[in-house]
Amino acid sequence: MTELICITCPKGCHLTVDEENGFAVTGNACPRGEAYGKNELQHPVRVVTSTVRLTGGAAPRLPVKTDKPLPKDKVFDCMALLDAVVAAAPVKVGDVLLANICGTDVNIVATKNA
Repeated sequence: MTELICITCPKGCHLTVDEENGFAVTGNACPRGEAYGKNELQHPVRVVTSTVRLTGGAAPRLPVKTDKPLPKDKVFDCMALLDAVVAAAPVKVGDVLLANICGTDVNIVATKNA
């Protein structure tokens, strides 16, 4: 049995996941909590938000994020990749700055016009 706090909404349900019984979830107030509990133990993912260097813009940094969740074990590799990225203005929200990061179908996109 593993205890988790659900992060899909502000309610923060206290979940219990029973790995020995098909990852049965209890303590959830909605179906999203059940899905979160199962996924967190079987295939945890995270959306990565960060910044990259920006040249030719009004600010020295550009906010970015993954366009979909990335496997949790790839987060530090993703951050290492972002350290080397230098975007050049102009950039629009949604522009792909890095495609298929870490051997996945996840992209790094701009979250601000610059």
